Amino acid sequence: MNDEKKLFEMIGEIKAADQEAMKAAKERQDYLAKPPGSLGRLEDMSIKLAGITGKPTGNDVRKQCIVIMCADNGVVAEGVASAPQSVTLSQTINFTRRYTGVSSMAKYFDIDLLVTDVGVAMEIPQELYTDSMLDGEGKIPVRIVNRRIANGTRNLAKEAAMTRAEAVQAIFIGLEAAKAVKDSGAQLFGVGEMGIGNTTTSSAVLSALTGAKAEDVVGRGGGLNDEGLAKKIKIVNDAVNSWCMNDPIEKLAKVGGFDICAMTGAFLGAGIFRLPVVIDGFISVVAACVAKELNPRITDYMFASHKSYEIGYQIALDRLGLEPMFDLRMRLGEGSGCPAAFKIIEAAVASMNLMKTLEEASIDGDYLEEIRRDNLF
Repeated sequence: MNDEKKLFEMIGEIKAADQEAMKAAKERQDYLAKPPGSLGRLEDMSIKLAGITGKPTGNDVRKQCIVIMCADNGVVAEGVASAPQSVTLSQTINFTRRYTGVSSMAKYFDIDLLVTDVGVAMEIPQELYTDSMLDGEGKIPVRIVNRRIANGTRNLAKEAAMTRAEAVQAIFIGLEAAKAVKDSGAQLFGVGEMGIGNTTTSSAVLSALTGAKAEDVVGRGGGLNDEGLAKKIKIVNDAVNSWCMNDPIEKLAKVGGFDICAMTGAFLGAGIFRLPVVIDGFISVVAACVAKELNPRITDYMFASHKSYEIGYQIALDRLGLEPMFDLRMRLGEGSGCPAAFKIIEAAVASMNLMKTLEEASIDGDYLEEIRRDNLF
């Protein structure tokens, strides 16, 4: 069996949310010791989680992990990024030192980071690598997993970013990461990235998926000036319009990045291994959109963290039919929205598991019947 056929067989295994568990969770929420619906989206989250796990109550999401896919993009040669390519190397290493935005929060909250090199252009010292996504004790390693496909993608302004086979290979790396998260015992994970130039590739993939104009999806990334932004818009527009791209994998291959491909695989893995997964910012939400193109049921497993500052974010989120949990004007990437989102999901779980029903709390709930019946909230 060839790799692509195997991939589509695995993707086809993703099942929809457990409707019976969600119904039972909704019924319990309606009779907890509070006005119906008064915990708002926390209630919705607890119900969605029930659909993922098949358990209306008793869910535990305190063991968490963030998958970070790291890769470089040949298109940076066109001057579309404000930061030098060396930053990809430095930050990939710094994740393991817990020096970065997301890794400092991960250290504080005791969240695992699964840092994977899928195509960092510059050489990483061999002693920082591991070949396994789990250590000898079945834990996520505090090292960089070596899954390097190439030293970055090719320049999408001049040729296809990668071959179709490379795109499929990167998706499999994401699937492998999701399985490692599951096998480590994690109950909730997020998907982040590191790769200078990847707001360009993400914008191109989003434009190719949705038909949106380049100027509607291309933002300033890490801080481009007006001249750089104009160049970035032209490059995305020209790249998307220069190819005939018939399916999501081809779109990834022509104008995407190794990181986006691997992130797509991680999202798909959430469905295969029935794990709740949190979307980070713009690059992450574009990968989530590709995953939905490959199997629409995958959105049953997704939670969106923060509203990204990038202009194309809302187009992508609308395509998923999701809402962000919060807006803190964040635009870092890395998976930095995930730790805060994890805590919100924990709050949803706590209310479902620990709050008593009206009957259990010895509260006469007759006064709520009219509110519940007529939806007066």
